[in-house]
This record gives sequence, structure tokens and C-alpha cells, in this order.
Amino acid sequence: MKKRTPVSDIMTKNVITLNTTDDLEKAENLFKLHNIRHIPVVSGEAIIGMLSYTDLLRISFADATDDQDSDVDTVVYNMFTIEQVMAKNLISVSSSTTIKEVAELLSKKEFHALPVVDNNVLVGIVTTTDLINYLINQF
Repeated sequence: MKKRTPVSDIMTKNVITLNTTDDLEKAENLFKLHNIRHIPVVSGEAIIGMLSYTDLLRISFADATDDQDSDVDTVVYNMFTIEQVMAKNLISVSSSTTIKEVAELLSKKEFHALPVVDNNVLVGIVTTTDLINYLINQF
């Protein structure tokens, strides 16, 4: 295992993002369509928050499989904005941060994704799944 491998080697570079003007129904659709669990919220190229699928689950029935529950979700989603639900005090890393440093950060915190930011521009996202896949590939 290489000790100085940068996170840019394993991060997702084509990041799905949301804006504060988007609604939570759009967010849920993106989570399900792309099979992802974290979406950075941006203003221009700058990241201002992170929305997780867990955030939606806390306020809705988003994981219900019954299509009739979608009406309930829509009503609940209309009560909140993305800005109200997203995490705002983010820790980010740069693309040159080592995978080891990212793993240490994620192991000590309660979140499972970090935005990768260079010069105040979102360039990627790295998740615990990315780290696990990297580890698996080492064997």
C-alpha cells in the first residue's frame, strides 16, 4: 500500500451537485437515480453544504418502497429547504491530501463523505465506500 497516494486517485471527479434553489424532491430523485448517498450543495463552484440521504430519511419516508408514500414525502419536502436540511459546517480536503489522512479524518468523525476542494472550487468527493474499495484493490 502506498503511503503518499493522493485522494485524487480515488475520489469521484464528476460530482452530482445541488443548489439551494433545488428542492428536496429533486435531491431524493438524484440519490435514487445515481445510487449515491451524499450530494454537495454548491453556490457557483464553491461548496456551501452537504446533503446526505440520511438527512432526507430523518424528515421523511424516502426509503419506503410503496409509491403511495411519495405524496407524503412531497408534503414533508415542501416544509423544508435544502439549506435547512444540509450540513453546513463542513470539513474538506484538497486533492493532494493523502488517502491515509482522509481515512483518519473519516474514522474520527460521524460523517461518511468529504468534499475535495482546491482553491475554493469543488473538484471531487471522497466517501468511506471509496476508501473501502481502495483497500480491497490492495489485496
